[in-house]
Amino acid sequence: MTRGKVVLVAFPFDDFSTHKVRPAVCLTEPLTSHRHVVLALITSREPDEPLSTDVRFETTDPDFGATGLHVASTLRTHRLLTMSSAAIRREIGASSPALWARVAVAIHRLFNGDSPEVAAQR
Repeated sequence: MTRGKVVLVAFPFDDFSTHKVRPAVCLTEPLTSHRHVVLALITSREPDEPLSTDVRFETTDPDFGATGLHVASTLRTHRLLTMSSAAIRREIGASSPALWARVAVAIHRLFNGDSPEVAAQR
């Protein structure tokens, strides 16, 4: 199973001039015969203006140790990448069910503009 894993990948810069190896969360299982995985970038830099679609992983979170991250970090769901699972450098950890639930809410907000709870009330 790949979904929910925290991995290291070569994430391209916005202008595709180069890349930086950084952590990401696998949002899907491998897809198609090419085994592509959708990933979301994780950064250790705390955003100046956090978005409602960001998920903060704090070292004080009960499940932080399982992520394999060394410092508090932010998952930026709007920074998505699709790549072959063969390009994943290595797995460093996994998101717990509680962390994955927060990621799922943030992804829902990204694509629907609100939380699943608000959408269910419509």
